[in-house]
Amino acid sequence: MFDMSTMLGDLGWPLGIALAWVVGEFGHRWTGLPRISLYGLVGFALGQAQAGWLPSAGSGSMMLLANMAFGLILFEFGYRINIHWLRINPWLAASGLFEAALTFASVLVLAMLADLPTVTGLLLASLAMSTSPAAVMRVVNEQRSSGQVTERLIHLTGLNCVIAVFTFKVVVGVWTFQSSGSLLQAALNSVVLLGASALLGALCGIGVPAVMRGLGSLSRDATVAFAIAVVLLVAVAHALKLSPVLATLTFGLVARYRRVAFSATQRNFGALGDVLTVVLFMFVASTLEWSRVLNGLALAFALIAVRAAAKVLGTTLFARLSGVSWRKGVLTGIAMTPISVFVILLLEQARYLGVDLVDQLAPLAAATLLLELAGPIVTQRALIWARETHETGEP
Repeated sequence: MFDMSTMLGDLGWPLGIALAWVVGEFGHRWTGLPRISLYGLVGFALGQAQAGWLPSAGSGSMMLLANMAFGLILFEFGYRINIHWLRINPWLAASGLFEAALTFASVLVLAMLADLPTVTGLLLASLAMSTSPAAVMRVVNEQRSSGQVTERLIHLTGLNCVIAVFTFKVVVGVWTFQSSGSLLQAALNSVVLLGASALLGALCGIGVPAVMRGLGSLSRDATVAFAIAVVLLVAVAHALKLSPVLATLTFGLVARYRRVAFSATQRNFGALGDVLTVVLFMFVASTLEWSRVLNGLALAFALIAVRAAAKVLGTTLFARLSGVSWRKGVLTGIAMTPISVFVILLLEQARYLGVDLVDQLAPLAAATLLLELAGPIVTQRALIWARETHETGEP
């Protein structure tokens, strides 16, 4: 006889992914909202702590799959970053460093005013600096956006990621040292792991183009080869407990400078990337629990407001110095609203490494849910207001 509960458990994720895709397609057609916001809404509603339809999202296999999806996006994201541009326009890099530092300081002050423990405040501040490259890249590709705000958004988001990962790992290292008293373990959980992750990504960025040149099939097979390489890189980083985020981002950066071009038809890595994107945004939202969201809701609104103000102020102050109008500086800061995917995967990876921080960060869970739904919409509107998409509109 069939065990109905077992069968539903086995079919939970496949049916959930199909439902999320349908809701995303029809919802986008009817409302114009970004598909990823709708994927997240379905994932949260079907999560273990809500409807209970989806099996636990905390399994290693699901986190590995989500990291692979994120890795594909990060590789493409890193491939879009032009380090030479940052060198010839140092004020843009200064803008990113300033807004990240301002965000960190502002959120840390907010945490202190809310009487949160010091380590919790540092964790909140380090994660709040980040902007989700997954949400930014999907919205940019979905809207076919291009222009000054779009390029600044991509470059500043990449800078945010690197700074946030480094700061988060250092704080986790300090937390580990306080818990275990082992300075070696603290170092391994921070700087050493980050260096190894970047080195692994750089080796892939050098090795894969070299193999493709040897095969003489750069233009024909580059997209498939890079997709396979990203999947393998994430799996290796996961197995070695390194940072898949930094490894795949470095891979994209280095591969760009090996002069390997994508076909223009393969944005998001084609159908594979589209399917994995549904999985990624569903997984992220399904890890959130309604009880935690409610517990941290009040502080979450303050966190979102402080973070948004710091980012807009940081990008606006340096707008003229870096070569754009005040208006485009403001819109760049507004477009940096998304945070959810980056934060959740970083926390899930920390849990995989044996450091469970989710229970300490209820305000972040609430902020993540709110920005999971609203963040991509805000980015979409900012790019439309900047007149860098196929749509037009005024704020």
